[in-house]
Parts: sequence; C-alpha cells; structure tokens
Amino acid sequence: MIYFDNTSTTKIADEVLDTYDQVLKKYYVNSEAIYPSGMEVHNLMEKSRSQIARFLSVLPKEIIFTSGGSEANNLAIKGTALKRSHLGKHIITSTVEHSSVLNSCKWLEDYFGFDVTYLPVSQKGCVDPQDLANAIRPDTILVSLMLVNNESGAINPIAEIKKIVKKHHNCYLHVDCVQALGKMDIDLKDIDLASFSAHKINGLKGSGFLVARQHVQMAELISGGQQENHLRGGTANSPANIVLARTIRLALEKREQQGDRIRMLHDALYETLSSMDKVVINSPADGTPYLINFSALTVTSQVMMNALASRGFEVSAQSTCDSREAVSKVISAMYDEPDRLKGTIRISLGYEHTFEDVMALCEAIREVIGIYG
Repeated sequence: MIYFDNTSTTKIADEVLDTYDQVLKKYYVNSEAIYPSGMEVHNLMEKSRSQIARFLSVLPKEIIFTSGGSEANNLAIKGTALKRSHLGKHIITSTVEHSSVLNSCKWLEDYFGFDVTYLPVSQKGCVDPQDLANAIRPDTILVSLMLVNNESGAINPIAEIKKIVKKHHNCYLHVDCVQALGKMDIDLKDIDLASFSAHKINGLKGSGFLVARQHVQMAELISGGQQENHLRGGTANSPANIVLARTIRLALEKREQQGDRIRMLHDALYETLSSMDKVVINSPADGTPYLINFSALTVTSQVMMNALASRGFEVSAQSTCDSREAVSKVISAMYDEPDRLKGTIRISLGYEHTFEDVMALCEAIREVIGIYG
C-alpha cells in the first residue's frame, strides 16, 4: 500500500524511534524526583524545551508539553477563557477549525455561557480579516484560528489577523499551527498561544506542546502537582518530551532538503487532477503544498477510497477526527454543491513519495472514475 494520508498522521522517523527507544530504557525515572537520576531526566527534558523554544524564537518557559495538538488546543481555549471570564465571555473562531477547537468552544457555550462567533470562510478556505474586525467586541477575550487547514490546505492571512487582534488589549490570539510545523515558516510574534503536535511530523503520537507567551493567564485543566508551570499536573511523559526537540529538528531539515521536491509533486498532482473530466479541485492553488483536496463529481468518497485501496493507495475523505461524518464540514463551508460534497478526497504528500507514486495514484483515480462514474 502507498500511504497518502500524512495529514492524518505520519510514520515515525527511524532516528526518532531509535532515540526514543534508548531514552525509554535508560531514563525511566520520574523527572520530578530530586535524586541524581531524576534530576538527569529533568535536565534532559529542559534541554529539549530550550531547543524547541530556540527553533520558534520564544522563551523556554513559554513551552508547555502536552499529549498533542488536541490537548494544546483545549488548554489554550478553555484555560484562557476560564481564567479571564471576568473580562468578557466572547470568543471568535471559524467554521472550519479542528474538532478540538470547535468542541472546546461548544463546551464553553454549553457549560459556562460563553458567546462564540463562528466566522465563515471564502471558497479559498480562508477567513476574511474584515469579518474578524467586524466581529470583535469589547468583551472578546480570545480569537482562535488555524494557520493551515487540515482538510483544504488553505493558509489563513495570519499577518493581517495579528494586526487586528493586537488593537484589542483584552483579546488573546490563539493559532493552531499543527499542520504548519515543519512545512512553512512560522512567525509567533504577536501570537499569544500556539498549538503543535509531534505525530504530524514523523514523531510520536501522544506528544505535543503549547506555546503560551509569558503574559498569558490560564487556568489549569489537569490539576495536580507543579509540572509545566502548574498548568498540567501529572508525571511528565519525559521520554516523549526529550525526543520532541530532535523530531522538530529533523522535520525542519527535511523541509529544507526536500521542500522544493514536495512543491514539484504537488504541482504535478494539481495539474493532472485539474485536467481530468468530472474532477474539481477544492484546495486553493496557493495553499500548503503538502495536501490537495479534490472531488470526483460522479463517484462518492467511500466508493473512491475503497476502489483506490483495492489498487494499493490509502487516502482519506476528510479529517480523521470527523471521519464518521457524512460530508466534510470544511468543504461544506467553502462550497454549496451536493455533487462536490459527496465526492471529496484528501491526498497528503510526504517525503517518502516519488513522482511515479503520484502519477500512479492519478492513473488509478482516472480509472476509478471511468468505471464507477
């Protein structure tokens, strides 16, 4: 099988797995223990934290280790909302965010009476900065928008969004950077909170972090000890945290070495799909080169996925977190076309793919449409 679902998760890099295996066997003691071996583990974890901070040009104390992007999103949204509700109870997000963001906002609405504004997106999959400017109120305490969409590949105009939010001193800006890490330049200047995950960049599942700038006020969601600046109680997953810096470094190196090749594969895939009858591209041309979302207008997503799997290709129809939904909420927000919505397919490129892999996939798609469309 040729795996084309790297947006969902990625294979662990051999270097990461080898390092993790060594760390797991040797550094197994609790990182909070004050005897020598515990202090050694603690120091290794803090070294990783400092390296990650250097990669992102932030302070080490602004890195909070989590179990992944979903927890980071929950902590950013719920933690800041609960801590700062006395300043206001209005939050702004968009209709196409990851389920961990949308459901965190819904949780605040249902249980704590927050008012959430869900911004629409254009057919390019992006939020209009003017819509954001119009939506911000005196009681808005948080804006949460993703940098790169995990289904369409659209890249939000974060530079413009930062300028708008910065004018409102009571309002934090949270950016879900999970699909951006290791795939594009990330500038965290004037961003208050940012979420990241390891398993999207050939790292471990159950590993990630939240960048929370030193001025940010948050309530803890996991009450316990003093771990992670008292914001995330519980024994640290120190082996995963220790290898996270190496994971990010390898991802940054891969992008530098092979980013142009990924762009070439993307452009070839985009051009070939665009030339097919009964196919429309859902992703914007200027989105991330690491994924393309398209629709076969005469073949449903399920039929296409099953037919491609029988031919040796694994693809998805939408976010894996929403895979039981009938249609993609992201593409539904971009287009109101039933045939397009019934046939969405997401192809995610990785460094393991070759030009021959991409062309073979395209030929298989063409063949499936010819048979079932």
